[in-house]
Amino acid sequence: MATPPPRTRSPEGNLGPVDATQVPRFAGPGTFARLPRVDEVDHVDVAVLGVPFDAGVSYRPGARFGPGHIRASSRLLRPYHPGLDVEPFGLQQVADAGDLGVNPFDLDEAVAAIEAGARAVVEATGARLVTLGGDHTIALPLLREVHARHGPVAVLHFDAHLDTWDTYFGAPVTHGTPFRRASEEGLLDRAASCHVGIRGPLYRGLDLAEDRELGFQAVSADEVETIGVAGVVERVRARLGDAPVYVSIDIDVLDPAHAPGTGTPEAGGLTSRELLGILRGLAGLDLVGADVVEVAPAYDHAELTGIAAAHVVYELLALLADHRRRGLTPTRTR
Repeated sequence: MATPPPRTRSPEGNLGPVDATQVPRFAGPGTFARLPRVDEVDHVDVAVLGVPFDAGVSYRPGARFGPGHIRASSRLLRPYHPGLDVEPFGLQQVADAGDLGVNPFDLDEAVAAIEAGARAVVEATGARLVTLGGDHTIALPLLREVHARHGPVAVLHFDAHLDTWDTYFGAPVTHGTPFRRASEEGLLDRAASCHVGIRGPLYRGLDLAEDRELGFQAVSADEVETIGVAGVVERVRARLGDAPVYVSIDIDVLDPAHAPGTGTPEAGGLTSRELLGILRGLAGLDLVGADVVEVAPAYDHAELTGIAAAHVVYELLALLADHRRRGLTPTRTR
């Protein structure tokens, strides 16, 4: 019988990643950052959950393999985040909840299963979820689960695309429609939600006007170039206010030079440094959940996309740890 791998343990008693001084980073478990599984710890503050699903895509498939690719690309992450002066795996118990198994042939059944599966993890652990997609369809059932606990939340959406279109081929739930459905269902706070990184051609001139009616303000990729990271952070924080925040990150917000492994790439996107810097600027906000989606490893090379996505997840975990360190009280659930 194999001996359990040696792990780090923080002064707070939280079990961390496999000790890289004893087990090389290319070995050990395939969990995110080689963290423990949820069944290996006695409590969980943050659960990393995979949703390998891409039946809602409209162009290149492959995001169903995203969770595994992000995990494989996360092996080089280390315990200390110097930018926020925080230990994401030390101040909180982070564990890998594995993958949900959902129907790849029935989109409606899959969406219901994702909501139920996310709720089951939260109810079993009390944890906040950081979810690895999968295509952006999964944001809708995840927001339904978050809404059941927190009510309407401010959605901070990083993407090249609005994802507030109405239907594709008559289908109302796809990876291009989750935030229209979320707005219509009252899941998001229409006075506090925004997009960052929007760019590229649209179907029609009314798309932006309809998006505003659904409750979003947008910071385009061109504006990111003009006002810089600090300007984006200022604008986003002003929009979000003190509302509970759900962060949804489509990896195609990055330029294809930084994230080629995605299903709907658009030229002129953010750099990895810009995205990580904007996320770091959200310190102190009440993050109630997050997802990182649309990583499609078949189009990746040199792990560019996987590594970028893994670092994005790490930033999100650091924000949650920083919130805990500040002694801020998480938003109470209903």
